[in-house]
Amino acid sequence: MNQHELYMRRCIQLAQMAEGLTYPNPMVGCVIVRNDKIIGEGYHRKAGEGHAEVNAIASVRDKNLLKDSTLYVSLEPCAHYGKTPPCSKLIIEMGVPRVVVGCIDSFSAVSGKGINMLREAGIEVITGVLEKECRHLNRRFFTFHEKHRPYVILKWAESADGFIGKTGQQVWLTNDACKTLVHKQRTTEQAILIGANTAINDNPSLTARLYAGNNPVRFVVDPHLRTISSLNIMNDGYRTIILNAQKTEDCGCVKYLKVDFNGDINNILSAVYSEGIQSIIIEGGSKTLQPFIDANLWDEAYVYKSPIILRDGIKAPNFSHAANNQCVIDNVQLCTYYNL
Repeated sequence: MNQHELYMRRCIQLAQMAEGLTYPNPMVGCVIVRNDKIIGEGYHRKAGEGHAEVNAIASVRDKNLLKDSTLYVSLEPCAHYGKTPPCSKLIIEMGVPRVVVGCIDSFSAVSGKGINMLREAGIEVITGVLEKECRHLNRRFFTFHEKHRPYVILKWAESADGFIGKTGQQVWLTNDACKTLVHKQRTTEQAILIGANTAINDNPSLTARLYAGNNPVRFVVDPHLRTISSLNIMNDGYRTIILNAQKTEDCGCVKYLKVDFNGDINNILSAVYSEGIQSIIIEGGSKTLQPFIDANLWDEAYVYKSPIILRDGIKAPNFSHAANNQCVIDNVQLCTYYNL
């Protein structure tokens, strides 16, 4: 590992500390180095607050040292005025002579403009250091802006003999540790989606009550408006959006969004995208999950494989991929897949 990669990895570590907290902004980490020593570092903690570069520069006690330092940042510094001033402008004003960038920001308001501003000011700019890792860090952000859809994460639990449950009854296939992990993941993704059958039969809350963090926006695919007001997701005060074929109406915490259900799963993702959602977990039954698999419209999948045998019931989705990672949580095997 060379020197640039070493400090860029630290940028990534810093950025990850705000996972799930920066939407709609990306996660960004920044390190300032002088004479092979870190003299300042920071990360973007929350949308509307200071960017990583601002926080890193602020952490340097003697600002005169910046004139002989290298600034490392996992994502291209911004060049536009948003809720905060341009970071590129601040870097120039502080006299930083060299900037090392992990990856270019594909967001149209930035996309190369920050780097051009720095270079035009005479600053040496090095790009593409750990670019793959930096893009993976903000895979949700890049998918949203480049593919104009949310980053799609599939999740389900299945028995040892390939069933996800039994008709008309709730069956727990995992354990408390797995439940906590699922709730943790809900805090890092913006939304979660289920079908109307799951909403009605299981009456889930779909919150992150077992782990401190933000609750996801809940989407329900319900073409014929079968969900009723007594369900948990309809009356607990958290945001729920009902994707249906009849109306668009905002009723406070519950919103009805009309969708053209013509068998094209892209229409569902377009509706989610229109709400500014960068990432979504697809749960529910096989009827909800399988269309995303068949259309190859998924980016990650988490399958919890239980040792429990059901013998019959609701078949798990038809999913034939090799796992990228596997681990065992008590007696449940968690398989993680990336649709590269």
